[in-house]
Amino acid sequence: MTFITMEEAKAYLRVDTADEDAVIGSLLDAAGILCRDVARLTDAQWEDIDSDKQWADTYNSAEMASVRSVLRVAVLYALGYLFEHREDADHHDLTLTLRSLLFGIREGVV
Repeated sequence: MTFITMEEAKAYLRVDTADEDAVIGSLLDAAGILCRDVARLTDAQWEDIDSDKQWADTYNSAEMASVRSVLRVAVLYALGYLFEHREDADHHDLTLTLRSLLFGIREGVV
């Protein structure tokens, strides 16, 4: 994931060692996919958001910055939730919370 690095994820989770890098990497990918799906973004939209582009066909630069900031919060929230609740996660509750966080950028049903 480009817009959230492993170092940022570890700092958010307050993990200082490399012992759990593989778990954090997997959970970061899962959190990104979950947020992409809840936001109803297409693969092309997600690739644009997860790249270094300042704008894309679907977003101008202001929209891109806004969408990235909202998704950043949602992905970090999902990452933290999945990391803390590895054994007993309530995915339905997590999805409902992500819907609330991503409501402003959710795409309509196609």
